[in-house]
Amino acid sequence: MPTARPHTFLAHARRLGQLAGVVLTVAGAIGFGLASPPSRFAQTEPEPSVSDYLPPSEPEVSRDEWRQRIEDARRRAKQLSRERRDHPELCKPVPEDPDLVATERLLNDDSLQRGDIVSTKKGMFVYQGRSDQPRREQDFVPIAPKATR
Repeated sequence: MPTARPHTFLAHARRLGQLAGVVLTVAGAIGFGLASPPSRFAQTEPEPSVSDYLPPSEPEVSRDEWRQRIEDARRRAKQLSRERRDHPELCKPVPEDPDLVATERLLNDDSLQRGDIVSTKKGMFVYQGRSDQPRREQDFVPIAPKATR
């Protein structure tokens, strides 16, 4: 069994220690570079102010004007709440007829082409209309179901 010579082992250990020192130095330099603020490397721009975000036609609002706007909005919200409480029938959504909604959606579908088949609650239909004309209900011809034996 060969034995390692002591001076060879120590030489390898020294080289490994030097390599570890280089790696630590490089890692430290990278870490320091990432930790330092970017202002060292690039010129900084001034911080934006409120006026930078407002449209040019609107001047900056004073604190009192801002508070007045908030109070007006609260007053309008309370008034609307009272109206809804006093007249709930005016706030109920009008139920939509699903058949009417489906028909409108079909008539407004720009992707339909002559010969396309659509399926509805009333059966299957073939679109026979033209792409250069508005769609009509008459453009949809029913497909007769096959007779079952």
